[in-house]
Amino acid sequence: MIFKPFYYFDTGCAAYVFGCGGVGVGAVVDPQERDIEAYVAFAKEKGLRITHVLDTHVHADHRSGGAALAGRVGARYCLHRAADVAVPFTAVDDEQEIELGNTRITVIHTPGHTPESMCLVVADLRRGPEPWFVLTGDTLFVGAVGRPDLPGRARENAGQLYDSIHEKLLTLPDDLELYPAHFSGSVCGAGMSGKPSSSIGFERRHSSMLKLERTAFVDALEDVPPKPAEMERIMRCNQGRGGDAPA
Repeated sequence: MIFKPFYYFDTGCAAYVFGCGGVGVGAVVDPQERDIEAYVAFAKEKGLRITHVLDTHVHADHRSGGAALAGRVGARYCLHRAADVAVPFTAVDDEQEIELGNTRITVIHTPGHTPESMCLVVADLRRGPEPWFVLTGDTLFVGAVGRPDLPGRARENAGQLYDSIHEKLLTLPDDLELYPAHFSGSVCGAGMSGKPSSSIGFERRHSSMLKLERTAFVDALEDVPPKPAEMERIMRCNQGRGGDAPA
């Protein structure tokens, strides 16, 4: 498998390019508008044809490059079916599998940060059928969890987030590598580590948020950073509802 993270230390964001080198097909997850050409160049260098571009959710802190990148390379732009956007996209569902040669993505719907939030469990069949890593979007970070207040109904969303983490992510194998969409420097959660990756087992053992019962977890998420600057404008853009919306 070919795998490359793109880390943005000025904003604490991450994007990922990966795929099957043997067949030459790949995907980009959570791309930023400012770096579209970098993803295209890396894929070309590695002989990958980008067939799928996925956003784990509608981002509120930066302009997504998802729709524009998909249009640039002729790929499918994928969001969970629950996404409320005006941008054309391919809807994906919980437990759906996306084939990229020997690389396989399984979608896990994990509402809480936003209604359409999803995580992506990735396997490399050349190594075996077991999953290798999970891209957790804004659901689970290293040392922290996603904030539930951006769409409103913060306590209700925090309860959904607890359920998504405990009923879906924490049922995955302990040795599964974990790559979130953010690390320290982002305002999409509180208390994130500066280390941009971890494992399910390490977070289960050492994340203080994951040790809380449901009510305490919901209460703890009332303490979140200020909302991202220009959040409303950015979200309108990413939803395809603003004057500077992506094509």
